[in-house]
Amino acid sequence: MSQKRVHERWAHLRFSVIGHLLAAPPAKGALKAELAALAARDWRHPVTGALVRFGASTIERWLYAARRERHDPVTVLRRKRREDAGKAVAMSPALRQALFAQYAAHKSWSAQLHRDNLVALAKTQPKLGPVPSYSTVRRFLKDNDLIKRSPIAARQTAGTLQTEAHLEAWEIRSFEVEHVGALWHWDFHHGSRKVLTAQGEWRKPLLLSIVDDRSRLICHMQWYLAETAEAVAHGLAQAIQKRGLPRAAMSDNGAPMIAAEIAEGLARLGVLHQRTLPYAPHMNAKQESLWGAVEGRLMAMLEDVPDLTQRQLNEATQAWVEGDYNHKHHSEIGQAPIERFLAGPSVARPSPDSVDLRLAFTRQVQRKLRRSDGTISLEGRRFEVPNRYRHIPQVEIRYAEWDLTYVHMVDAATGMMLCRLFPLDKARNASGLRRPLAPISSDAVGVKPAGGIAPLLKALIDERAATGLPPAYLPKDEGEDR
Repeated sequence: MSQKRVHERWAHLRFSVIGHLLAAPPAKGALKAELAALAARDWRHPVTGALVRFGASTIERWLYAARRERHDPVTVLRRKRREDAGKAVAMSPALRQALFAQYAAHKSWSAQLHRDNLVALAKTQPKLGPVPSYSTVRRFLKDNDLIKRSPIAARQTAGTLQTEAHLEAWEIRSFEVEHVGALWHWDFHHGSRKVLTAQGEWRKPLLLSIVDDRSRLICHMQWYLAETAEAVAHGLAQAIQKRGLPRAAMSDNGAPMIAAEIAEGLARLGVLHQRTLPYAPHMNAKQESLWGAVEGRLMAMLEDVPDLTQRQLNEATQAWVEGDYNHKHHSEIGQAPIERFLAGPSVARPSPDSVDLRLAFTRQVQRKLRRSDGTISLEGRRFEVPNRYRHIPQVEIRYAEWDLTYVHMVDAATGMMLCRLFPLDKARNASGLRRPLAPISSDAVGVKPAGGIAPLLKALIDERAATGLPPAYLPKDEGEDR
């Protein structure tokens, strides 16, 4: 029982003892007899339940205290809080500081381990004073929020240290944006059972889920065999085409989530990419809570399918999402996700077409153009650049690492697509057929080369002749004019 409840029970008991004296004050001279009668009665102890009696002077003190308080006579009858409550007087200031320092270095220790180490430390440093009991140390740790905290990761890295510092300095609060399409969450979930592939292998699939923050609507959900940037781009493109283009999206810091194709693609589409702290799943809690429904409902209904394939799993998932989850009452929002999604208000934008989405989720790099044969090197392969761009020393290329059949050259200044690039075909080039060089500028078409002495040299000769001096050399050949 908490200390607050004990104080309240004492207040109610004392008020029940003197209550009728407040409701019907005794006549003058009769108070002493009334107090004596109350002192002779047995009362039920508010904590132990045993029968107890109170002295007449004690009851009189309660009565006068309640009379002085007009508005809340029960509160003044509460037991007084000890002046040293919460001050841990059994621990010296030096011992408290030692415990603070010990906790800062070892947050994963139990209260018992902290006390045992304090005992050992006090033996070597007598100035710390005696170490109190385990219950006192445990209560001190609890009162100062020095609770046992497991490390967020087995290995201490810059990311884990950053997350731990953030959790210690800032509070955690649930949030929800005010508009549909303002924020999407996406994450991968490792499935609880394996699927049978066409190659006769058992593989554990991963589920990519994309959820709208305000409505909790599942924008898209699909199972893949690997957690890759290609899978992220594939799933995001489908979610955008289904539900529209969001304003922001949140994910963790996994390699597929922060790949260049994803980061640059979201930026091109005008989607702000927000990332959670490392090892901080609570920042993406709406996704984490969804996995319980996936395993508890969807996967539970597939328990009797012995040879589950990826295709069957995806077909069942789409049916469950659109037929059950999105239309089922959500306790957090008080309505079905699809109802809240359609009710808005929405800041989502219309989806680009499939070609624009495919071009969006690409990375942009620079490559040096080989003047000898007009090719560039990309992911260990050579691609031909049209000869009309042969004058550009550094070309800008857009491509997805997983699909080198769709490579484009873009304008570095505007980002506009210039042309599509194809791999170098040496066998076709061996036929000897070559294209004529296209002119770099249309102004040069039909211009004839200038003949005669170059303008600079002619100007130098005329300037020399204007001096009237003879040539500054002696002729040698007989056929030369003298």
